[in-house]
Amino acid sequence: MSLLDIKDLSHSFGDKQLFKETEFQLNKGEHIGIVGPNGAGKSTFIKICTGQITPDSGQIFRHPAASFGCLDQYAQMKENITISDFLKSAFQSLFIKEEQMNLLYSKAAAGDEKALPAAARLQEQLELHDFYQIDTRIEQAAAGLGLLTIGLECPVEKISGGQRARVILAKLLLEQPSVLLLDEPTNFLDKEHVSWLADYLSGLPSAFLVVSHDNEFLEQSVNRVCDIHNGRLTKYYGTYSDFLKKKTFLQEEYIRRYSFQQKKIKETEEFIRKNMAGRKSKMARGRKKQLNRMERMENPDVTENRPCFNFSQLPVTNADHLSVRHLSVGYQYPLLSGLQFSAKGGQKIVITGFNGIGKSTLLKTLTNQIPALDGSFSFSEQVTIGYFEQDLIWDDTTRTPLQIVSDCYPSLPIKKVRQHLAQCGISSCHAGQEIGSLSGGEQCKVKLCLLTLKPCNFLIMDEPTNHLDAAAKEALKNALKDFTGTVLVVSHEENFYCGWVDRMIQIQK
Repeated sequence: MSLLDIKDLSHSFGDKQLFKETEFQLNKGEHIGIVGPNGAGKSTFIKICTGQITPDSGQIFRHPAASFGCLDQYAQMKENITISDFLKSAFQSLFIKEEQMNLLYSKAAAGDEKALPAAARLQEQLELHDFYQIDTRIEQAAAGLGLLTIGLECPVEKISGGQRARVILAKLLLEQPSVLLLDEPTNFLDKEHVSWLADYLSGLPSAFLVVSHDNEFLEQSVNRVCDIHNGRLTKYYGTYSDFLKKKTFLQEEYIRRYSFQQKKIKETEEFIRKNMAGRKSKMARGRKKQLNRMERMENPDVTENRPCFNFSQLPVTNADHLSVRHLSVGYQYPLLSGLQFSAKGGQKIVITGFNGIGKSTLLKTLTNQIPALDGSFSFSEQVTIGYFEQDLIWDDTTRTPLQIVSDCYPSLPIKKVRQHLAQCGISSCHAGQEIGSLSGGEQCKVKLCLLTLKPCNFLIMDEPTNHLDAAAKEALKNALKDFTGTVLVVSHEENFYCGWVDRMIQIQK
């Protein structure tokens, strides 16, 4: 049974056409991973599926009996509500039925004969929906996503952004809609929680679409892959590794067919050139007509705009660049206390630990965005810091990448601005679009572009790979390898930092 059917979909952002007369179908029980390079339109596609974006053209049919649930990391939460109460709100309709049932039982006890069978029917409905297992289900989801360590009675206003995203994800999973729509749900999850989520999703009887750049997560959780490429949606059946094999085979087959067609075109053009005025002129004119009618294949060598990051470097010495002494960080109360470590010039350090434990707060303290609660830290006088903050926050979301970079570096000619953006993987089309309309990956590339233009010898980076595709992650990894200065990076992606960091600081409570 088709839960979602999309036909003749076309949609553009500015001058870039994301989708061109393509189609897609989601059937009952399908677990589909949405893949494609940054800027291909993955997040836009999810928003089209939910109705948040109306496409330029096309028909979208949603099954009337199906419920759609979308992960919204910015969903509103009431103040002074606990994590437990927020998760219980996933079952609000059942709690209302319980109240109605209890009221009917009270009326039955008072002698209302009609109330008892009505109450019994409501009780059957509650039992059918496992109402009396709600606390167990909440605890299982909270444990799987690492919320029990925070405490379910903790007010939501006191939790970090990463913890907040996990709470919202837990509620969505508990609601169990017919169709789950998840846009990069693993960004704020630790490795063990990513594994739990993959196991949970793979066992769901309901259908889901998930956007992710995490190959292991996709391999574990999906049984279909939808590849967004050159404005087309192509569904592949099987696991993520099956998709990679099939796509590689099809690409190789396409290259063979393209090469054969190019050879044929060259031979035909040569025949036409030699015989257009000779005895075989009639045949040559016929060949020319055939050539004009031929549907020519696109050049497979035309690839996506692959980024290449190159940080501007200042001189480095072997002296201590950073000394941290008995440091406590947090807001109203300490998240981390008694931190002590140092970083020598040119040393590359990764900080790991559970999401919400205080890693981002530590970096905000070191970059003087928030004051230290206790202890101290100091940088060498030779240090010039370059800072990458993970939050995609802009002073004005209507400004374009061209305007943003030009505002930060007014002496840079506009031609150079375009070149730097292109080098960081931002196409000329996206360079002129509002920053708020770009995907998370493209916004990250703009932030990295700004950072590459700032000469520094100490990079502090907070989860820089969260929204980046595989090509951009590899480019960033190579850039950090080549950077001769000091690097202090918070990351939960072992595949990203393994092989080039000198030291790991694992933060534990």
